[in-house]
Amino acid sequence: MKSPIRGQRARTHSRLAAVLVAASLLAVAGCGSSDDTATSADGTAGAGGGDTSIDLVGFAVIQSAYDHLAEEFAKTDAGKGVTVKGSFGASGAQSRAVIAGQDADLVALSLTPDVDNIVKEGLIAQDWNADENKGIVSDSVVVLAVRKGNPKNITGWDDIVQPGVGIVTADPGTSGAAKWNLLGAYTHGLGENQDKAAAQDFLGKFIGNVVSWNDSGRTATDAFVKGTGDVLISYENEAIAARAAGVELDYLVPESTFLIENPAAVTESGSQAAKDFLEFIKSDEGQAIFIEHGFRSPSGVQPTADVEGANDPSNPFPDAKIWTVEDLGGWSVVNDELFDKENGLVAELRG
Repeated sequence: MKSPIRGQRARTHSRLAAVLVAASLLAVAGCGSSDDTATSADGTAGAGGGDTSIDLVGFAVIQSAYDHLAEEFAKTDAGKGVTVKGSFGASGAQSRAVIAGQDADLVALSLTPDVDNIVKEGLIAQDWNADENKGIVSDSVVVLAVRKGNPKNITGWDDIVQPGVGIVTADPGTSGAAKWNLLGAYTHGLGENQDKAAAQDFLGKFIGNVVSWNDSGRTATDAFVKGTGDVLISYENEAIAARAAGVELDYLVPESTFLIENPAAVTESGSQAAKDFLEFIKSDEGQAIFIEHGFRSPSGVQPTADVEGANDPSNPFPDAKIWTVEDLGGWSVVNDELFDKENGLVAELRG
């Protein structure tokens, strides 16, 4: 476990498109399918409007950030004449869609195993994660979002497993966001002593209080905004984006939380434009755009301006004790022990 969490730098653009964010948050019917196309504010999904296009397949929560990244990339020399066509949905479903033949030059998914599944089919190079950040282009942490004014007086993980508290989360069967959420709960139960029995007990209570399982992090947010449950388990960036768009909710970063690491990779059939776009995403300018949208930077880029929607816009990413996948033995261990559909702990607890 690491503390404090990595910091980031933001170059906040004054033109933050709150209307676009709100539409992205609330019009979930437009991002729940692998066949959907996401468009930027001017309708071109990247403002390139040129003769070269990039097919981007991404997870739902990332949509507004990638719309913005595409717009700014189109203003660069490498991005001139390039249009980004985006398809956004639940990360696991998006990964399977690419394997099944969906056009993709670039994938931006919730977690590394969803990219690795595409690698196994020979559609992404084996060394896709050979850079210093292991293919990760954005970070976040698991947070607890509550009703405005926090009527249930939720202050941390222990409060949300009490009787009468309804939890809203994504479903690990379809969503990468759900795995991060459940890992946050599991490691809180695990504690400093790494007590697996205590972790299982706490996760069981957590699952027992779930009143809404959703196919993606974005649809979970939509369900909560529409009145379901008392607490939403979410990405920090998702809560920040909701508040920036005027959604009535509060959020808190638990004292112990989990580091969310989102990868991106160019496919074997990806164009040079897709490779250039990925390099832009990893650049300081690209990382500043992520930060504007509430993400933390895996490359250590730090905020330089307020982040609208954060609890403290001038200090948007508070320190916390955080767990990582590596702390639990890596994804192969985590997926076998917790998320195996037949023998994993989550399946066992859900019955």
